[in-house]
Amino acid sequence: MDNFRHLKLHERFDYTIDTCATPSVVAEVVDEADVVYHLAAAVGVDLIVESPVRTIETNVHCTEVVLAQASKKNKPVFIASTSEVYGKSASFPFQEDGDFVLGSSSTGRWSYACSKAIDEFLALAYWKERKLPTVVGRLFNTIGPRQTGRYGMVVPTFVQQALAGRPISVYGDGTQTRCFCHVDDVVRALVGLMQLGEPAYGEVFNIGSQEELSMLSLAHRVREMTGSESEIHLIPYHEAYEKGFEDMPRRYPDIAKIGGALDWSPTHTLDEILSDVIAFHQAEARVL
Repeated sequence: MDNFRHLKLHERFDYTIDTCATPSVVAEVVDEADVVYHLAAAVGVDLIVESPVRTIETNVHCTEVVLAQASKKNKPVFIASTSEVYGKSASFPFQEDGDFVLGSSSTGRWSYACSKAIDEFLALAYWKERKLPTVVGRLFNTIGPRQTGRYGMVVPTFVQQALAGRPISVYGDGTQTRCFCHVDDVVRALVGLMQLGEPAYGEVFNIGSQEELSMLSLAHRVREMTGSESEIHLIPYHEAYEKGFEDMPRRYPDIAKIGGALDWSPTHTLDEILSDVIAFHQAEARVL
């Protein structure tokens, strides 16, 4: 609730508290909308590992409901997908028409990637078979103020640990790399794609930054920018997660497609993004 408390008095803001698994509620809000953005999902490595049933059922069923209700009124739908669908692919940079390379079904880590891939297939099928205008965006580590670290999101977790003087926990050997994109840039892409209309329908777009760094480097940068004296602890995967846990060593997007469609590229550097996140958590700490 705190995440949108500042919007409650805005004349163009409204909200409904329920779940996308409730078709009657989804039908009502879809009926009032010009465009539908389906961002709801079970996310975060911690949740995926601990609650695989919830992850799969939430992601697949809720998308089924949203698409079905939007189809009744032919309302354009944006489906938020993830860089996770590329799995263990080593074809860098990741391109939208590249193959998915997922691990064994006995490794729960891949249940999230698989569920979001099903979301993509379903959205594109609705466009092909029923002519429902759908657009799929694969998000690459969207971050910014107000993001929770509750489910293992690395940047808010690192920042909170550093500001509190606690050890900064880096899983694995810290060499795995990611690219982080500011939520402002991501929102600009989402709005632009749906305003683009017909050329974007039935298409998949990578949405992310190409400023890549390792998790160990990120921990050092957060510690430096917060002025923290926190130690950096490397925690083996087998201690942090279930036996046999697998991670993606690298996630690096090709963003030429969205760049060509919208003339879009990220405008925030990683240091600017981290400054925003740090400032938010510092303000939160002062309030508490």
